Amino acid sequence: MRAVVFSGIGVLPEVVEVADPECPDDGVVVEVAATGLCRSDWHAWRGHDPVALPIIPGHEFAGAVAAVGTDVSGWEVGDRVTAPFVLGCGRCEFCEAGAAQVCPNQEQPGFTLPGSFAQRVAVPRAQTNLVRLPDGVSFAAAASLGCRFATSFRAVVTHGGVAPGQWVAVYGCGGVGLSAVMIAKAFGANVIAVDVTEAALAAAGWLGADELVHSSESADVAAEVVKRTGGGVHIGIDALGDPALAAASVAALRRRGRHIQVGLLLGSAALTALPMDRVIAQELAILGSHGMPAVDYPAMLDLIASGALDPERLVTRVVGLDEAGAAMAAMDAPTGPGMTIIEPNPTA
Repeated sequence: MRAVVFSGIGVLPEVVEVADPECPDDGVVVEVAATGLCRSDWHAWRGHDPVALPIIPGHEFAGAVAAVGTDVSGWEVGDRVTAPFVLGCGRCEFCEAGAAQVCPNQEQPGFTLPGSFAQRVAVPRAQTNLVRLPDGVSFAAAASLGCRFATSFRAVVTHGGVAPGQWVAVYGCGGVGLSAVMIAKAFGANVIAVDVTEAALAAAGWLGADELVHSSESADVAAEVVKRTGGGVHIGIDALGDPALAAASVAALRRRGRHIQVGLLLGSAALTALPMDRVIAQELAILGSHGMPAVDYPAMLDLIASGALDPERLVTRVVGLDEAGAAMAAMDAPTGPGMTIIEPNPTA
């Protein structure tokens, strides 16, 4: 099959012929109809998140089952499916409690396993991780869920506990941030979006953000957010992964507010300083959102199938495998708002 492979840190990924994936006894092989290009893929390519090389990147995917392992029941060739980017083991205390996204024995396509920038991808642990797609959810919409949208959904809804009329601040309006904007608005919240580019802010406004803050034009982003929201926000989300934005998010919270860290803070940024005096005095909560377990997908998929959420509106570019490497390299610089979807099998 054809697949995108990178063999060195920062070496431009290229399309090569590789062996078809073997079907795991406990898993399936998926014919990839659509797969998302995510900043997490770029982090691995740039060496911020170490992976064993060479590797096929890609962890947000959807398609049809092409082969079923001998130990798998309930799934058939042709089933329309997706899967979380974290594949839990299904046996540990966390998986048994419905929290496979933090499984200590997790596998991740594109990081610990060959990924989905390929015509086919093997998905082990199918009984725990495979998700059936409703007929009303397209492959492109499903591929946009795997990391960014699902992580934002869990951040806003599960961790944030968003409620109608509350204020949600979204810092960074790429794919993750725009997902958070859409989700918060669907649940009746007010949204203030913060970004450094006019295009990203325009996209946030198009999705319904009530206030837009251009961070490069504000000397104190947190103070501006507090001013525009009449005292601060109930939920703050760093959707980019930037130390200054994470600190601003905490500083702009109302008393007993929740900061959710979604954007990756790696390397030296992992030691980001936050105003912990405020955290203590105002009983603020600081939480991380690391994807969503398969058991929680049905509620989100029902909202998508009903039209209440439409992640496909976030897809701004569709490319083939031959363009995927250049698209990943382009993330060295700020990219336009929205998501890029790769179609390894254009006729699938």
